[in-house]
Amino acid sequence: MSRALDLLGGRLKLRHLVLVTAIADQGSVLRAAEHLHLAQPAATRGLREVEQILGVELFTRGPRGVTPTVFGEAFIDHARAVQAELRRAGDRITGLANGETGTVTVGTLLAATNVLLPRSIAALKAERPGITVIVREGTFDSLVPRLVDGDTDLVLGRLNPIDDRTGLRQIPLYDEPILLVARDGHPASGASVLSELLAYPWILPLEQTALRHELEQVFRAQDLPMPGNRVECTSILTVRSLLLQTDMVAALPALLVRADPQLVRLPVPLASVKRSVGVTLPESRALTPAAKVMLHHLRTQSETLSL
Repeated sequence: MSRALDLLGGRLKLRHLVLVTAIADQGSVLRAAEHLHLAQPAATRGLREVEQILGVELFTRGPRGVTPTVFGEAFIDHARAVQAELRRAGDRITGLANGETGTVTVGTLLAATNVLLPRSIAALKAERPGITVIVREGTFDSLVPRLVDGDTDLVLGRLNPIDDRTGLRQIPLYDEPILLVARDGHPASGASVLSELLAYPWILPLEQTALRHELEQVFRAQDLPMPGNRVECTSILTVRSLLLQTDMVAALPALLVRADPQLVRLPVPLASVKRSVGVTLPESRALTPAAKVMLHHLRTQSETLSL
């Protein structure tokens, strides 16, 4: 095969892609024909047409059915991908028509996992039960590439600087203080200055997070070293378990603390650490109808938060 195949010339049809994937799924031309409600000669003829267009055999025939060749496996992968994209297009058109179905994928940071996002999802599902919500937790740096390539619709959490990132925009929702917290009954519950907490292990955000950078500035401003005995983590479930089971200290958003009676605020101020929570969106890509509904509920629920 000396030159690239032109599969956009009109000879290859969508029915060919459907037929080839059905044969692969069913394991025989006969069963694929039955599955697609075709006569077997029509299915056989369709497969022959595809193989003639491609110039290769897609399946080897045996007594128990057919097996994809190396060419068949490659073509089947692409055929499935094309059909998946068309299904997504259909879902999007349906969503544009009625706004009742579809999928929204939300990337979430630590600040949004405990209060705002669950409330917003509950409100959305009560209003539009046909919308599927997918939640992916991670750091801002790990979620932005998924946002840019379209795998994620929006990112909810602390608004990180985006001056050096093209193609993004942000919508602030609320401001929330950061508190130093520990378990109820922690021996440092009477501490009043940061230096008194260095004797205890800490849970810190990962190095690539904005909150970590701001905490480092707080320690630097007070001529204090960063805690040497530390765990670095952004999973709220892990952070909470460690706080309740040990004498660890952590810096957490106020809403996370106020919603948990087993955690207490330590009377050590972090006044210089200011947080703006909001939504990061792609600048040029329009939101899907499901994502627009999600954004609406995030905005509405953020107005009800008690900070």
